[in-house]
Amino acid sequence: METENIKNYEDIRSYRDNEVNGAIRKLLKDKRFTHVLSYIFEDPKKLKEVSTLLLGIHSIEELQTKFMYSIIKEWIIDRITNGVTCSGLDNLDKNQSYVFISNHRDIILDAALLNYIVFNGGMKTTEIAIGDNLLIYKWIYHIVKLNRAFIVKRNLPARQLLAASIKMSSYIRQRITKGNVSVWIAQREGRTKDGNDQTQSSVLKMLNLSDKKGFAEGFDELKIVPFSISYEREPCGISKVEELYKKDREGYVKTSKDDLESMGYGLMRPKGRIHFAFGKPVELDSLRGMETSDCQNECIQKLASYIDSCIYKSYKLWPNNYLAADLLRNENKYEDKVSDAVRAKFFEMMEDMVKTIGAGDAEAQKKLFLQMYANPVLNKEKAGEK
Repeated sequence: METENIKNYEDIRSYRDNEVNGAIRKLLKDKRFTHVLSYIFEDPKKLKEVSTLLLGIHSIEELQTKFMYSIIKEWIIDRITNGVTCSGLDNLDKNQSYVFISNHRDIILDAALLNYIVFNGGMKTTEIAIGDNLLIYKWIYHIVKLNRAFIVKRNLPARQLLAASIKMSSYIRQRITKGNVSVWIAQREGRTKDGNDQTQSSVLKMLNLSDKKGFAEGFDELKIVPFSISYEREPCGISKVEELYKKDREGYVKTSKDDLESMGYGLMRPKGRIHFAFGKPVELDSLRGMETSDCQNECIQKLASYIDSCIYKSYKLWPNNYLAADLLRNENKYEDKVSDAVRAKFFEMMEDMVKTIGAGDAEAQKKLFLQMYANPVLNKEKAGEK
């Protein structure tokens, strides 16, 4: 990033290379972080080797290639998934930077696996948008900024929120057009809880705040690439159902403790197979000439709908999704896609969900569970795909 622009983004930007070693040294003095390291590397000898390795790292690229890559492979992919696959990377120029926009299902895994995949595909890792509500401890703050995360400020008064949004928009555009670094941002604030992924117009309006050219040209400059993330087993599925269920009935208010638990569960519980499907960069020819303020909202909505359609069409649907769609609609449309073993395991998962949540309307909870798995099928059908 150009030196003259650094100070403009001091409070949100990711770390620079000359800050990496200092941040690592702070981490290694943090008792909470060393506890996490001890959990990952139980052998004291291995823990010492890792600490020595980290002390010798002086750039983000070094950190990601020498440390993070193996952590993601050995401690996430090999332990809690049945394999991670991808499609569509051949749509992209490895030397270009893009704004990646996708559905959002897991606080940590979505971004971590994205960077693992693009790195394997010969591309530079992306910068990641992360809400400040997740920076519960100082060690988390250091970790995310060391891994090319920039901070999204939440829950601000209206005037401050607008200023923060303008700054973030400018930062993203600067990274794409001058820094030659790709950026990932979720299509909505927070994870989708019910499986019904929809692009919030506020996300696209934020990106448009730094446009100096005109609607179509401004978004062309960002080179938006929609992609979909498809988990065979919904990350933190029980917690998501519980939150939706209690929110409607008990005035449930999520706390930072809930976010921390979700991050932990996302890293520990089985996910089955996972697929990332990358689309082609968005072309905005149909929106050229619609730059006047009178039709900004219409343009934004058309772009949001197009991104949604790209995500829906590229879903990798798993047997659990097909089964949930049939159960929700009381049909046998996808019966041939579901084995007896899958059916038995799915019902076991659903009963475990009801027991874990405890008291309440079990049938209402089951319906929410089915909707969470079925909505990707329903959305793909609406998009004209099967």
